[in-house]
Amino acid sequence: MTQPHPPPSRSAPLAIETSSLRKVYKGRAVVQDLSLSVGPGEVFGFLGPNGAGKSTTVKMLLGLVQPTSGSVRVLGGSPQDPAVRRQLGFLPEQFRFQTWMTAREFLNFHGRLAGMKAADLHTRVPEVLALVGLPGRGAETLGGYSKGMLQRAGLAQAILARPRLVLLDEPTSALDPIGRVEVREIIAGLKAQGVAVFLNSHLLSEVEQVCDHVAFVQRGQVLRQGSMAALLGAALPVDVRLGSLPPELLAELSGFGPLQHLPDENGRPGVQLQLSGDALVPQIAGAVARAGVPLYALTPHRTELEALFLQLIDTSGEGQV
Repeated sequence: MTQPHPPPSRSAPLAIETSSLRKVYKGRAVVQDLSLSVGPGEVFGFLGPNGAGKSTTVKMLLGLVQPTSGSVRVLGGSPQDPAVRRQLGFLPEQFRFQTWMTAREFLNFHGRLAGMKAADLHTRVPEVLALVGLPGRGAETLGGYSKGMLQRAGLAQAILARPRLVLLDEPTSALDPIGRVEVREIIAGLKAQGVAVFLNSHLLSEVEQVCDHVAFVQRGQVLRQGSMAALLGAALPVDVRLGSLPPELLAELSGFGPLQHLPDENGRPGVQLQLSGDALVPQIAGAVARAGVPLYALTPHRTELEALFLQLIDTSGEGQV
């Protein structure tokens, strides 16, 4: 019986490693000079507009498409190796479901394709159905499922065989807010088990909440990649608007981080602080309260992934004639 994975060791191979990866179709490079590395247990966001080469990259990672040049290694081996492929899970954006099957039959079919034993499937199938929010629905045919339920069933097959690397293409596209929260929890659970997740999504707010690292791609090339902290900035700017700003309070506030004065607004002075993290925000409120000064605004300004995405795509010439 297949058992849950232990946490990855320090010597565990990278989940994904590509170097100068390139794919040419009919004389046009759809992926070019792509170098990525994804560690075990890492959630990696692969972001870009339609036609950026994301799907072709995923196909090369799965061994479904051969690169024109460059190298790709998955879980320390070749994606063409059946032993490596058995450790991969994949949810494509447009899954071709066998709609005449029940969900249980569908998962048993895919489990057998992955080499799972009947005894393991007997316990694992209801387990993953419950995990994706479909408990007790295994006897229903997929043809009667809603679009959101089908998305959940597709996610169930992706994690069924306890893979070490899961590639998810728009996993929350058909889900309601509750379903999106559940998918985030599933991804967090996979990460805790040392499973790497390679995530394509247009819902950048979702990516921002689950990913450790992201890469922005356009026309087959990486525009920028790095950790979420490095890309969005480690410092958190916070505006503080007060009834007054006595010297003693100003001195205390300057201890939280670099401080810059803001223009008065309706006679109310303000400062902007560069904080090392949002845990300091309530401490600022406490300092103002102890000083007995009216607090009119305490406003963090976070750099959002969506704003960075739009900036990068705009400066790279997307949509320009």
